[in-house]
Amino acid sequence: MKLREIAERLHCHLDGSGDVEIHRVAGIEQAQPGDLTFIANPKYQSQLSTTKASAVIVASSLDVTPSTLPLLRTDQPYLVFAQAVGLFAHAELPAPGIHPSSVVAADARLGADVSIGPLAVIGAGATIGARTIVFPQAVIGPGATIGDDCVLHARVSIRERVRIGHRVVIQDGAVIGSDGFGFVRQSDGSHMKIPQHADVVVEDDVEIGANTTIDRPAVGETRIGRGSKIDNLVQIAHGVRVGERVLFAAQVGVAGSTVVEDEVTLAGQVGVAGHLRLGKGVIATAQTGIPNSVDAGQLISGYPAIPNREWLKSSAVFRNLPALKKQVAELDRRIAALQEMLEPCVKSSDE
Repeated sequence: MKLREIAERLHCHLDGSGDVEIHRVAGIEQAQPGDLTFIANPKYQSQLSTTKASAVIVASSLDVTPSTLPLLRTDQPYLVFAQAVGLFAHAELPAPGIHPSSVVAADARLGADVSIGPLAVIGAGATIGARTIVFPQAVIGPGATIGDDCVLHARVSIRERVRIGHRVVIQDGAVIGSDGFGFVRQSDGSHMKIPQHADVVVEDDVEIGANTTIDRPAVGETRIGRGSKIDNLVQIAHGVRVGERVLFAAQVGVAGSTVVEDEVTLAGQVGVAGHLRLGKGVIATAQTGIPNSVDAGQLISGYPAIPNREWLKSSAVFRNLPALKKQVAELDRRIAALQEMLEPCVKSSDE
């Protein structure tokens, strides 16, 4: 594809020749002739002089003169990079149709142009929307509803009566609607299981990562809001409500009945206790532990979670603890020596 065409399709300002032929998008260090790369962070600007790429996406405000490479200038270089990747992506999606090895209940309702892969199972009364793709060995439980233009990758399990919206992507091995972890202690000390039969709802334009699990509650519902993106190996417990445009990175865990409001970001391995509320726009850095509710707009870190600036200061102190311990020990020694020297004087004055 000519660079000129890419600039037009991505609405970028072109500096340099538009006749350059581009074959793929690559990182600035790995790029080769024929590749389009990008700089979203100015700290990588020095690599412009060494990259082998044929053209670069840069911020409109970035001063990269002199540059021997053609440039695509934009106010959002990272977004344009993502769009450029889409131009060259060659997704190998299966053709519409039902594979003969799949098992589809007689009363299941399938929309136009659906694709049901080998060994997939569609339960009784389930509904699959138009153009949705169900990859091999995925299981759609009885009464489940899947919207239009969804993609369910291999071995996904959608349990009974779960409701999935439109344009939802669920990566390999995810389980939606598994039993919540609910038990009550009996008089003899044993634990009786609380039946988990309530609803799970995933709204439109959600993406759910590989081997992520979203549990159903005993009563009420577990809900994932529109446009939220959930990474791999995330655990969302029973009765959790996740707002719109929320981001969960890998290995996040959210305990039962917690409310996560819109536009919250939880970085990798963040843990959230149950029955809490995280206000709109909260950001928790990696490995934060959250035992209490957090007001909207807070940037938090550490365990127990505190404001990020306080955590950074505390981390600096923590690194100096060995030296501080040594100083305290030395001060203790000196105080003891002074007390020993002063002791005869104290006894003399007493006499």
